[in-house]
Amino acid sequence: MVSYAKNNRHSASSAPEASHPGFADGSVDSFATERVSGRAGGSTGDPADYSANFLTGDSADGLAGDLASADVIVVGAGFAGAVLAREAAERGGQKVVVLEQRPHIGGNAYDEYDAAGILVHRYGPHIFHTNNRRVFDYLSRFCDWRAYDHEVLADIHGIYTPVPFNFNSIERHFEPELATSIIQRLLQTFGADAKVPIIDLRNSSDALLLQLADFVYVNVFSYYTQKQWGLTPEQIDPSVTARVPIYTGRDNRYFTDTYQGMPRNGYTKLFEELLKHPRIRVHVGLDAQEVVRFDYGDVESSDASKDPRWREEPGRNASKGPCGGEGPTASDSAVEANDPGGSDALDRPFERILVLERPFSGKLIYTGPLDLLADKRFGLLPYRSLDFVYKTYEQKHVLPCGTVNYTVDKEYTRITEFTYLTGQELGRTTIMEEYPRAFEGAVGQIPYYAILNSENEAAYERYRGLFAKLDGFFTLGRLAEYRYYNMDQIVARALELADRLFSFGELRHGA
Repeated sequence: MVSYAKNNRHSASSAPEASHPGFADGSVDSFATERVSGRAGGSTGDPADYSANFLTGDSADGLAGDLASADVIVVGAGFAGAVLAREAAERGGQKVVVLEQRPHIGGNAYDEYDAAGILVHRYGPHIFHTNNRRVFDYLSRFCDWRAYDHEVLADIHGIYTPVPFNFNSIERHFEPELATSIIQRLLQTFGADAKVPIIDLRNSSDALLLQLADFVYVNVFSYYTQKQWGLTPEQIDPSVTARVPIYTGRDNRYFTDTYQGMPRNGYTKLFEELLKHPRIRVHVGLDAQEVVRFDYGDVESSDASKDPRWREEPGRNASKGPCGGEGPTASDSAVEANDPGGSDALDRPFERILVLERPFSGKLIYTGPLDLLADKRFGLLPYRSLDFVYKTYEQKHVLPCGTVNYTVDKEYTRITEFTYLTGQELGRTTIMEEYPRAFEGAVGQIPYYAILNSENEAAYERYRGLFAKLDGFFTLGRLAEYRYYNMDQIVARALELADRLFSFGELRHGA
């Protein structure tokens, strides 16, 4: 069973410290270490079986004891945190405490069965794909795979069109002779099986390529991008626009990676297995800031990470700060003006990690938003957020494939039908409509995509500077690094960090 505890708030009561290689009441679980076939068939298991060992009923009263004996504290139970926790426990021999704010493990990959018995993703569709053999082999220790090649169609004025836009797409929207000429020109210019960013294509001087680029830009890229990001394509960082290419081939699969598929029993079950280790304790429903804070190591200095002048009251709508998000109001700036240290004091790097008000000399792996960890003192880092609407139909399928993008109309960006992803055949199906929106930092709102530009990245670096002197502090993942990563990239980065930190069963200090 996973050592898994629910918390409403941290408990100050103490628990007996467990002997080092594991926590009290931990039990050793064995599992196969060989890679399971990536083409395994089959459907998901029964919902009752799936959730049978999700919780152990551990008391939240054990939190203080867990933290007191922890070598490593991991904030966040998504892929970044869960993989690092497993490596710290298994490869490093460390006692690990995972703190998760949400009431479940799995981060944004969390899935569960809905009332209709359909396994749905609660934070947007997650399709696993990678060319990284190490990542695939690693995750295959903790799950069996269902073969699945994801396909996406764009609804362009009622015509379902493969995306990324490819040769089949061209033939659906251009007269046969013109389509043949465009395809030949693409092959002559870029070669076969190339992925060409739409922005690059628009910079071409070739008339045929420009005609194609203009069509794709208007009908596939422009409106969809504005819905997704709230910005024009020209305002988007090139690393984002590069993810929307034209493909010089006929492969309709959305991903062409060597390893593709879905965890046969779902992502949440994968995370349960990943965190199932006697040296790992997981506490959910707990904001890490209730037990972790930072200071400068001297009594005289104020704890800027908890400075009440820069903490916002619940429900307060602060003015736009230097990051383009919430930040100090005009009245707050007067407080800063009266601060003898001024902005230099606010930028002073932290020198010590405190856990339950005691100095912590272990390692803290943080996977959440860095601005929130410093109470948004420089303003809220800009993200895009998402809302989801689920609908169940008493029919086998509603869509022609797993996902349909709505690129020229509709308020939502896309619809995903989960029975394609899971392979379930129940005579009914559940779809999910996806509505992008601005991230405003409201209670319960989730930041999904960092809005990358030079100003926002500079603001992030300012936050990162606050933690630069902490040898035992490491950022990992989309939110903590203010970057876009696919799931496999996050797993790879977690393994690479573990390579740096662990050697001969010991935790390397100052890495």
